[in-house]
Amino acid sequence: MEERFDEVVLLDENGEEARFSHILTFLYEGERYVALEPIEEGAEQPEEEEEAEIVLMHIVLGEDGDTYQPVENEVLLDEVFGRFLELMDELDEEEE
Repeated sequence: MEERFDEVVLLDENGEEARFSHILTFLYEGERYVALEPIEEGAEQPEEEEEAEIVLMHIVLGEDGDTYQPVENEVLLDEVFGRFLELMDELDEEEE
């Protein structure tokens, strides 16, 4: 059975659409973050041994709803990525 994720469409700074698969929304130090995997048109899914590209975004609540903002601080990005990996390991253990 193929696992299916929600598709997220974001607009880049040029107003062009970029499509992603939603992997996980999680909290880190009281802030919400989302882990996304880019969907490349016409590309085959990566094999299990290949590492998937993951994009981490900070979720900010605005007047018009949630917005996704890139994590600019490298130290914070490393910390958020570490938390993401911990959560994915926990999810993998639960499935076993």
